[in-house]
Amino acid sequence: MLAGVALDAAFGDPRRLHPVAGFGNFAKVVERYTYADSRRAGAAFTALAVGVPVAAAVLAQRATRGRPVLRTVLVAAGTWAALGGRSLRREGGLMAGALERGDLAAARARLSHLCGRDPSALDEPGLARATVESIAENSADAEVAPLVWGALAGLPGIVGYRAVNTLDAMVGHRSPRYARFGTASARLDDAANLLPSRLTAALATVSAPLVSGSPARTAHIWRRDGDAHPSPNSGQCESAFAGALGVRLGGTNIYFGRAETRPFLGDGSAPRTPDIRRAATLSAAVGLLTATLAVLVRLGRRKGTFLSDSVEEGALVNGQRG
Repeated sequence: MLAGVALDAAFGDPRRLHPVAGFGNFAKVVERYTYADSRRAGAAFTALAVGVPVAAAVLAQRATRGRPVLRTVLVAAGTWAALGGRSLRREGGLMAGALERGDLAAARARLSHLCGRDPSALDEPGLARATVESIAENSADAEVAPLVWGALAGLPGIVGYRAVNTLDAMVGHRSPRYARFGTASARLDDAANLLPSRLTAALATVSAPLVSGSPARTAHIWRRDGDAHPSPNSGQCESAFAGALGVRLGGTNIYFGRAETRPFLGDGSAPRTPDIRRAATLSAAVGLLTATLAVLVRLGRRKGTFLSDSVEEGALVNGQRG
């Protein structure tokens, strides 16, 4: 897992032949054969599209039992493919650079790499807010959640989470085609992110001093505003980032003809361009702390297994079993 984190930190997402893109193509084939305008069909699609890669990961994990080098390569590659922290922060940096140059056209063109809002009418504060909110939310999706599920379930957890999150991006929105078919994918993604989103908020709270924030103030904003967002998870991350950065997030978002008004999260003024780089710094700290915690959890689980095996072996030697 640490090797996968290091690969993501050094290189970001693979430029070609990305496994997630391959999974997306697989999911499109599954959708072609299972689609119907119903929640039942969507549930079957989700079960099949997630179940196949998870089953493959379980088989791969079993096949590499007793082959530590091959297991290391497999888990490192899976972790690298599932993570997106460097790419997220790189996009934030490119957005900040365009805004610092006063190049609104370039900044608007880059926004699609971060979120699905219509950038055509956004000014510098609007673009900065969209970027900070995207960094906050995607710190959980692109970095914390894959490591949490890797710590809890190994390679199948990493693969399963990335499959769930990818399906949510593909079909989990309220378009006429996916309003019912995508419900299962959206709800499963919500469930998979319940713990990671709150861990993201907690680690952002701890890391607030790195961006001149106060942990106590961040915790207050998180508790006060975390549940105000319509998403059960996004508000946790965004409110904690807002508290740490000392800005106010939320407001009206335009999604190509569709307007959504979100509650305000945090106090202070709307984010400006310098806050993008501060948000990226906070995101990097959250990712590093998550990696540390994930490794400690895995080591604790292995130590627990070792102790259990040792006790069982001792009982057998002393004739105490059965």
